[in-house]
Amino acid sequence: MNVSLIDALQQIEREKDIPVEVLVETIEAALVSAYKKHFGANGIIRVHLDWDTSDFRVYAEKSVVEKVRNSHLEISLEEARQLQPEAQLGEVLRVEVTPTNFGRIAAQTAKQVILQRIREAEREVIYQEYADQEGEVLTGIVQRIERNVVYVNVGKIEALLPAREQMPGEDYRFGDRLKVYVLRVERGTRLPEIVVSRTHPGLLRRLFEMEVPEIHEGVVELKSIAREPGVRSKVAVASRDPHVDPVGACVGHRGSRVQAITNELGQEKIDIIRWSENPAEYIAEALSPAKISRVVMNPNGLVATVIVPDDQQSLAIGRSGQNVRLAARLTGLKIDIRSETQIAAQGGSAALEKSPGALAK
Repeated sequence: MNVSLIDALQQIEREKDIPVEVLVETIEAALVSAYKKHFGANGIIRVHLDWDTSDFRVYAEKSVVEKVRNSHLEISLEEARQLQPEAQLGEVLRVEVTPTNFGRIAAQTAKQVILQRIREAEREVIYQEYADQEGEVLTGIVQRIERNVVYVNVGKIEALLPAREQMPGEDYRFGDRLKVYVLRVERGTRLPEIVVSRTHPGLLRRLFEMEVPEIHEGVVELKSIAREPGVRSKVAVASRDPHVDPVGACVGHRGSRVQAITNELGQEKIDIIRWSENPAEYIAEALSPAKISRVVMNPNGLVATVIVPDDQQSLAIGRSGQNVRLAARLTGLKIDIRSETQIAAQGGSAALEKSPGALAK
């Protein structure tokens, strides 16, 4: 081996942040396997680096016996005392068995091991860097589309945007810049695999945190999000500061903040509502933009009957039930929409008006 090996290992340590000791241990373990393979040894073999010469030396551990039955595992007392005059029966000696041509094998093996270890270290660095990004938003550039999977360059690696995580109706082209939500990062055979999403509610949450300083600073809190990607979302917000309007903070001057988020999400409509501890008030807000007459909570607190003017019923329900569906997800409650005419036909609303859970308009 060349005496510059140690210098090379130390340079790798500086550049790749792989400790020299780790490299040496890995090479030594690989050389044990190489030695056994090339020379048919089946005993206890150790390989160690001579730090003075940069040579690897091979040692076999052998028990001192009177009569040798297995030369790979045993050494006679006579031979042992030639190596170590004070050797005794039953002792285990470390005997050097380095072959004359072992330097060539060691050089080839060391090169292969170092290259492999560098690749593994680089993969680990990338993995650790992106593993910390789970649940975050990254900006990437579309590189290619294969079998409905969009590959997005997010820096040192391409992330996968599967079909199920793509927004309906969104068209992806080479060079498009996208913000994506990191779902998970896994170790792969070559490089880490990063799976991202454009549909996850976390993407909407992170975009609000990035766009609205009051949310980032903790003054305004995102209480709940219900989302139908690419179409419509509802976001419930509350303020920890009575002097800060949470809805106004999220909307921004002339709607600038929410519009920036809408633009990023392909014109997905976003309703920002005021969160309330009172379930009836919360539900009335969640059904915005419909005007609500009354909200009556079921005694179990899990179901709400919402009474609306006749001309507001379709708006409260929404196209294909979207508005009430999102409101139910947002509040975590089951919502039953009834018009005032329907209530009257069922015998009037006197009982509802007396309910302590009812909310006046």
